[in-house]
Amino acid sequence: MWIGWIEFDVLLGDVHSLKGKRSVVRPLVAELRRRFPVSAAEVGHLDLHRRALVGAGTVAGDAAHLVEVLDQLERFVAARPEIELLSARRGLHTTEDE
Repeated sequence: MWIGWIEFDVLLGDVHSLKGKRSVVRPLVAELRRRFPVSAAEVGHLDLHRRALVGAGTVAGDAAHLVEVLDQLERFVAARPEIELLSARRGLHTTEDE
């Protein structure tokens, strides 16, 4: 079994409060969950109103499928007009890793 994760550091557009941040981040996380076979959540920069760290993870039988899903996630987040993707970090692990 392969486990894949990706973490997006994003800069939010015209957001001036944590309430405004929620109105951008919650729909993004919900759309990731709806469109892709992943678990997703806001995982960092919780106290900053213009930055967010959003993570997603999934499992598959082979690494190639995971890479394809992670690539699709990154393209989807990068194409969102209301945010700027600052960086994306990812990792792949197998249950055989020690």
